[in-house]
Order: sequence, then C-alpha cells, then structure tokens
Amino acid sequence: MNSRFGRYALIWILLILTIYVADGFVRNTLFTEDEPRPIAPRGSLTELETSTVRLFENTAPSVVYIFAQGSGSGEQGGAGSGFIWDRAGHVVTNHHVIANAQRIAARLDTGEVVTARLVGSAPDYDLAVVRLLEARTTRRPIPLGDSKSLKVGQSVFAIGNPFGLSRTLTSGIISALDRRLPTADNREVAGVIQTDAAINPGNSGGPLVDSAGRLIGVNTAILSESGSSAGIGFAVPVDVVNRIVPQLIKDGRVPRPGIGITVLPEELAARIGVEGLVVADVLPGGAAAKAGLAGVTGQRVVDVITQVDGEPVHTLAAFAAALDRIGIGGKANLTVLRDGNRRTVTVTVIDIS
Repeated sequence: MNSRFGRYALIWILLILTIYVADGFVRNTLFTEDEPRPIAPRGSLTELETSTVRLFENTAPSVVYIFAQGSGSGEQGGAGSGFIWDRAGHVVTNHHVIANAQRIAARLDTGEVVTARLVGSAPDYDLAVVRLLEARTTRRPIPLGDSKSLKVGQSVFAIGNPFGLSRTLTSGIISALDRRLPTADNREVAGVIQTDAAINPGNSGGPLVDSAGRLIGVNTAILSESGSSAGIGFAVPVDVVNRIVPQLIKDGRVPRPGIGITVLPEELAARIGVEGLVVADVLPGGAAAKAGLAGVTGQRVVDVITQVDGEPVHTLAAFAAALDRIGIGGKANLTVLRDGNRRTVTVTVIDIS
C-alpha cells in the first residue's frame, strides 16, 4: 500500500513539474515578443481631433519665437512668442517680451532665424510690434475674430513657445470675460479674457484663437505663485489689439489720454482718509492747470478728484480708463473737492505720452 501511494505521489510530482516547465516554456517562448510588434489598426480621427489638427496646421506657420537681447553684454534678454500681423512682415508680441531690447530676432515656423526691428510699443496695453527683415518665408497673417461675441465656456487654443519649446498647442475654454489686467504706471487693460488653456513663460505674445482659427486675444500673463500654468491665464482682447496695433504700425506710438497731473499713491490717500484721487502736482500749461486745478501745497491737500462725468473714481486705473473712453480732445467733467466744497471742473483730455 505504501509503495502504491509512493508511486502515485511520484507521478503527481512529475506531472506538476512537467506542467510548470511547460508553462514556463510557453511563457518564455510562445508568448515572448522578441520581434517588432504589429501595428494595431484604428479608425479615423474623431471630428474634434480632425478639427484641432487642422487648426494647428493652419495657424502654427503664423506663430514665431521672439528673442530679445538686452543692452549690456551680460544682460539676459527676454524670449516669448509673437504672430504675423500682415504680409509686410509686422509681428505682434507683448511689450514686456521686447522691453529695453537692443537686438531682436525671430525664429519662424520653418526654422529660419530673422532679424527684426522694433516698430512701436504700447506699455499700457502690453503690446508691441516688430518687423521682420529679409525673411524668405511667405508671411501668413492669422484671421481676426472679435471680442464682443465671445462666450464663457467656448473652446480656445493657445499656440506658442513655452519654456522655449516651439510649436506648442494647448487648449481649454474661456473661463471668464471682462477681467482687468494691471500694466504700466498703474494702468489697466479692460475686457481681458481669462482662460484655462495652459499658458506658461514663453507663451507671452502668442495668439489665443477660437475653434475657427481666428485670433481672439494675445496671451500676456498667468496667475500663479510658481510661475507656471495654474489654469488661470489672461489674454488682451482682439478688439483692443486691432485698435492699438495699426496705430503702432503707423506712428510707432499710441496716444495716452490725460489731463496733465500726477496723483498721490492710493495707499497714502487712504492713510490720510481721502476718498478719490489727490492731485499731487499739476503740469504747467497743461489742461488741468488751465482748468484751475492745484496740487499739494506743503502739507495741505488742495484738490481731490472724486468723479468723472458723474462716475466715482477711486483709483488711477479707473481715472485713466474714464479718460480713455472720453478720448483725446474730448471734455471731462470732473467733480473736485476743495476745502470741503464740491465743484465741477471741465477739462480737455490731452495726449500726455
């Protein structure tokens, strides 16, 4: 009995070993892919994918990589994106990309590097125009859209050169409209587009386009403590771009509405309990001086501007925006507080640039 049991046990052991070895053989030979694997077939791209690919192929040739070298030999220049505005070779980018640059160059979609010349810059709108010199590549402008018809939730696409990685496409939606973006000298750009499309350093100056491939904004800033995309990016709206860029091409500058005054910092005005803009100084012979406004005398606050055309103003940015709406040559009706008395002063808006 014991010998029979022993034979059965030996048979089972041999059977288990055979199965184990055979399984290893199968796994190590029959199932081993030691040759290039065949390509799995797939169907056509989805309609959304096809549309996005076509959008990139049509738009990318109009996007350029901007290099800006500073004035000093050891001074590191800026870098960013831009896009071709017209067939004359004008390229739109951000002012902060080329600020203080002595030499500017652009790398085109083809890889060609072209010297560029600054045409004009508008720090108040963070926009600038450069012109390509002796480019061999055909210039293809991006079609323009408009800002007024934009809706929160619609798809948008950003093309640029984040971190120096050229020809990068990111997508998202319009997260919000009518944001305000601080720029130079306490000014603001109104109507700014907020998007969750990934925008990183190097995307500055690049185009934000809609699903039809039309320009709807110029990517200009991100809101992030780390300096990288956190899903909150901003773009100057195309209606502003289409107003400012032709002026830069024509005159190299953009008129700056004002009345010829400087004001105390808002924090200081709040500290002394004043609501409104404290006139610090008045430009001799300027519009404000002709209207009888006066600046701070010694320690005495003389004039405080509280309203423009009946609308309260508490910041210089709001005051500048009101004058911009009135326009150079227009009349601004200012509500001015002096020695506790309110009066209305009519001042002509002038160009202070």
